[in-house]
Amino acid sequence: MKVLFGSIRFTLLLLLAGCGLSMGQQTGAVSGEQNGVYRYQKPANDGIGKTYLGREIAQVMGHLGAAWLERPEREQEERTDLLLDALSLKPTDVVADIGAGTGYFTFRMAPKVPKGKVVAVDIEPEMITDLNNTKKKTGQTNIETVLGTITDPKLAVGSIDLALMVDAYHEFSHPREMMTNIVRALKPGGRVVLVEYRAEDPNVPIKLHHKMSIAQATREMKAVGLSLKTVYRKLPQQHVMVFQR
Repeated sequence: MKVLFGSIRFTLLLLLAGCGLSMGQQTGAVSGEQNGVYRYQKPANDGIGKTYLGREIAQVMGHLGAAWLERPEREQEERTDLLLDALSLKPTDVVADIGAGTGYFTFRMAPKVPKGKVVAVDIEPEMITDLNNTKKKTGQTNIETVLGTITDPKLAVGSIDLALMVDAYHEFSHPREMMTNIVRALKPGGRVVLVEYRAEDPNVPIKLHHKMSIAQATREMKAVGLSLKTVYRKLPQQHVMVFQR
């Protein structure tokens, strides 16, 4: 069954946060709200009514739909093998898998960085529990799990070579704050990789707000000091967009 909801990596906390902070998030998280970065409108069927640089942020789903991330046909449908190759990982890289979910990419990237590590970030405790259980079962030692927030992935400044977001960024309720913190976590020369369903292609069977165009992604990354370096176009339905400072 084709899933038309985009990524299910981040929890419904993100949706609740579309109207402000939820569940005791720190006050510093509202800087984008205070500075007028976001606008509000009547929600679309698959949006939350909160817009950022002309794009309505998409609705999200929680951990109960996580089985879709591990569906057997995913590699063939999305050619995740090609995506992993496109990342051009080095053995020493430290990679942050932002919105790691069940760790589909986390556990596939870890063997490619034997002298580095993968930091799996999610804001949902259930996902972190699943990640830790799988880590224990597989015996992979170069994986670290981090419980982030709706505005902060909780990564140390200058600690990562690459931040990967697969079908997740378009659902961030506070994209400006999240990306500002991700950029701070990059090492010199570090990369941000966004993998998003192609909004330019009407044949991609995904709801409108769960797609992103290259132009829109470039606009949003420019707002945090990143510029588009390359686009990998060989996946069946997704862009792989690489940004750097």
